[in-house]
Amino acid sequence: MGSRTRAAYENRLKSGVLTRDPAQGQAVEALVRLERDLGRRGLFGGVPQVRGLYLWGPPGRGKSVLMDLFFASAPEKRKTRAHFHAFMARVHDLVRQWREGDRKARQRVFGTHKGDDPIEPVAAMIASEARLLCFDELQVTDIADAMILGRLFDALFAKKVVVCITSNRAPNQLYKDGINRPLFVPFIDRIVERCEVVELKGARDWRLDRMRASRVWYNGEAGSRRDGFEQLWSDLRGGMPECPTTLHILGREVTIQRTAGGLARATFAELCDRPLGSRDYLAIAARFHTLFIEDIPLLTPDKRQAANRFVTLIDTLYEARRRLVAFAAGAPEALYPKGDGAFEFERTVSRLNEMQGAQWLEQASTETIDAPVAASPQSALD
Repeated sequence: MGSRTRAAYENRLKSGVLTRDPAQGQAVEALVRLERDLGRRGLFGGVPQVRGLYLWGPPGRGKSVLMDLFFASAPEKRKTRAHFHAFMARVHDLVRQWREGDRKARQRVFGTHKGDDPIEPVAAMIASEARLLCFDELQVTDIADAMILGRLFDALFAKKVVVCITSNRAPNQLYKDGINRPLFVPFIDRIVERCEVVELKGARDWRLDRMRASRVWYNGEAGSRRDGFEQLWSDLRGGMPECPTTLHILGREVTIQRTAGGLARATFAELCDRPLGSRDYLAIAARFHTLFIEDIPLLTPDKRQAANRFVTLIDTLYEARRRLVAFAAGAPEALYPKGDGAFEFERTVSRLNEMQGAQWLEQASTETIDAPVAASPQSALD
């Protein structure tokens, strides 16, 4: 029987949606192997232990696109796909529920479990929902995640859960130089033991190519320009699901409603018409490598506060070397031509123009920091 994953990949090559990249070949074959193994049954029709896949390489090489094809093709009905941030946010929320609940509350949520350790009941709940877990962009720099991952995945693997993971880092580079890293090393060992590790090391950055071929500043109300903005969001996101991400900043919460991995999308009003400051923008720039801002208006003196916040946001993205995609009412030069602060706004105009250039896009940072975040539990594992 042929592979649905391979057929889907070949169809996209034929249709021109994808361009053949020899570097992706090994990754496709590894996904085909995983698809085949998931379709097998063990002795007496039981569920066999299946070796997962850890696919790693630089950003933009097509890891998430290949994950899309595999996830849609995998012959396992109980499956879920989530960005790793979202998955861990739900895990921490479940651990909190276990620790804060009394016996009846725990039983109502988790069923009957002995002892006070939350790992087993949390793993049991996740395993009951999905046999196949597909994670995008596994990256660990948070001590809370590092301390829980080894034991959690031991429990998941014991329940024959299969994982398919993409990451920008090789397993032995995860949580590098992190606090108490020796306590995290067993998780790395378990991933290497339970997953086939495949490097996707092509030199071509498909995400960068897509941004170069498009534009990153869309201005005017023309439908085609709005369409271009929407299409670029869709192309960069691929099949990665959107979900809210909440950043915890000095005891406050700032939620970005539309995120997908290292991509975030928000309106000008959401970012600049509410009382956000430099710390909030620093957290956004740390967590996301590309920010889509839509509905940027022409700014007038009565919108001076919003204009100030916009200046701070752009300065922050600029200093962090982040990519910006914008849909605005005019070109950067037209946004704030008159009024108090217009002279100072000229520096922002210069930076906005620089951030549209090919050199900026090529040299922009695609590393993200696992700042303390939470994501919608429903979006993480539904």
